[in-house]
Amino acid sequence: MEAAIGPQAALLVIDPSGNRQRVVVSPLPFTIGRQAESSLVLRDNRASRNHARLLRENGDYYIEDLNSRHGVEVNGTRIAGRRKLSSGDRIEFGVEDSYRLIFTLEEAEIQRLMDQLSSSTRSAAPTSLSKLRALVEVARTVQSSLSTLTVLSAVVDAALTVTSAERGFLLLRNGDDLEIAVARDQRGAQIPASELRAPTRLIHKALNNRRELLSMNFDPRRQSQDDPELSTAGLPSGSVVCVPLVKVRTGGSEETMVMQPAGDTVGVLYLESKAAAASLSAGDRELLQTLAIEASTILENARLLDQERERHKIEEELKIAREIQQSLMPRQLPHAGWFRAAAASIPSHQVGGDYCDVRRIEPDLWAFVVADVSGKGVSSALLASLLQGAFLAAGHADMRMDTMMAHVNQFLTERTGGEKYATVFCGVLGKDGHMRWSNAGHCPPLILRKSGEVLKLPATSVPLGMIEDAEFSVETTRLDPGDRILVYTDGVTEASNRSGQYFETKRLEQLLRANPGRSCAELITALTNAVETFTEGMPQSDDITAVVLEYEPEA
Repeated sequence: MEAAIGPQAALLVIDPSGNRQRVVVSPLPFTIGRQAESSLVLRDNRASRNHARLLRENGDYYIEDLNSRHGVEVNGTRIAGRRKLSSGDRIEFGVEDSYRLIFTLEEAEIQRLMDQLSSSTRSAAPTSLSKLRALVEVARTVQSSLSTLTVLSAVVDAALTVTSAERGFLLLRNGDDLEIAVARDQRGAQIPASELRAPTRLIHKALNNRRELLSMNFDPRRQSQDDPELSTAGLPSGSVVCVPLVKVRTGGSEETMVMQPAGDTVGVLYLESKAAAASLSAGDRELLQTLAIEASTILENARLLDQERERHKIEEELKIAREIQQSLMPRQLPHAGWFRAAAASIPSHQVGGDYCDVRRIEPDLWAFVVADVSGKGVSSALLASLLQGAFLAAGHADMRMDTMMAHVNQFLTERTGGEKYATVFCGVLGKDGHMRWSNAGHCPPLILRKSGEVLKLPATSVPLGMIEDAEFSVETTRLDPGDRILVYTDGVTEASNRSGQYFETKRLEQLLRANPGRSCAELITALTNAVETFTEGMPQSDDITAVVLEYEPEA
């Protein structure tokens, strides 16, 4: 084992929130894990206390899995024991949405950029020392900086050194326009964007009309003659050099890069001087093109990071929504006596606003509610939580059901302005089998008679929150001993398989008829199994919620 001499190794650490930091791999061995004594602490309960470590032997760096629970992956492949690392390798820890590390060697990053210049330096006169220094500075900035703007500024500074231009601008596409992201002078100072004297629409036109992938011709005075609205006054009269920033797509390794078609550009590197036009050597042109590719790669990496942050943000919101939704499910259901219940809720990958509740309001009276709030995500889950609170506040044994529904409807319309609504089925069952119920636009619950007959309880009014002064009728139904009631959300009937078919109500009815003697717990298990078998593992766009109620008066 060696001390950390030679190329400096570092890790670009991307935490579960998408935040980045650069960590130097020192001292060695460099330990990674959940315990506080680790060189790099993973604040993720799924990580092992001693998950992995980095070693250096015979000049090479290795990562070693310390018999962790979920393992170590390098570039998407799980390793066994240890594996040699190369600059740019991606390290993960066997679980989704956890830490990701990018292993880098400073000299390797510099060499990567210099290798891209090899063809031009072999075919042209030796590059001046100042140009090489500028390029090395870009590579070091790429390796060490976490700021996209800092790296792009270094690219512009290097381009100014290569061309001896006086001002440099990096312009990025924003829809059908170009916006200035970086403006620098030859001293490396930031300058006002107004220093760009050529109209951006002329640059944009030249960028779109170019014939070559990595180069373009731009003469602002000549091209302004084609635009009668433009005056040549104030236009740059010296030399102008433009290099397109061509969109790239990086692969699994940082060395894998795919250039996109000529029309697929992210911007342009623009350099100008008051002096007369200078003739760039072939080598200098290739240096500029390499810098432009580097800038494009940086922008692509920034785009991917933004995507990752947005994905993580959405996942965090969905996690919160799932937690809210699960908290709305009743923790305990009656499983003995004359009234029994069983429920199941399978959240979708988007998470909706399903909510159900079963509670005793008098010794011989049980109330139950199943609701489905429109929309997805945290807003729907929060509204379902408010809906639960509204029912708890408004519902009691002495209140008429139609009055309670009207109060909750008013509560929703006042807070959402009709933009959100909820389908709701509400029922109250007495020990004598007498059931009062109201269906506000909800899927028709199904009553399974002991004889095997199936009855529907259709919608009797519009959903709650849709119309401010809506009226809600209340119906009555008599249950016989042994009857069961299935109340469900449309996520059940609209569950789809790989062929695009829906589960539909008819399959629910067939399921109930095939299980006339089953208890409520057995029925809910049969239902969830049937839906999972039908969907064939396909991710669903809506939550699947169902409640089975069983009426069995004591003898």
